[in-house]
Amino acid sequence: MNIGDVAERSGVPPKTIRYYEDIGFIKPHRLANGYRDFEDKDLHKLVFIGRARSLGFSIEDCRTLLALYDDDARTSADVKQVAEQNLREIEAKISDLQAMHSTLSHLISECAGDQRPDCPILQGLSQTPDQKG
Repeated sequence: MNIGDVAERSGVPPKTIRYYEDIGFIKPHRLANGYRDFEDKDLHKLVFIGRARSLGFSIEDCRTLLALYDDDARTSADVKQVAEQNLREIEAKISDLQAMHSTLSHLISECAGDQRPDCPILQGLSQTPDQKG
């Protein structure tokens, strides 16, 4: 398969595939003309990484998960530990997003949105952390 074929089948853009090759996730063969020639195993890895990335796993987490996937002596506890850490990070991001939502909602509700120049949104954005309250 060429890079266009594997990109279409995996759902991973060609630029990302080239990056994954640069960092060693995949190692496609090269044809005499220098073009990449992907095998089914490369496609499988790209699908795996794409799915892991869509679930928020970092590049290093993906590297760990790939190593565990390839390790017949792995324990599911090791895989679960990586997934649980990722879930904790997602939960922290959700909490941060909820705080951002709350703050922005409050600022918007305080703004009259009329022709006057005073604006609680701009005032709120200009406050230092110790001025909030």
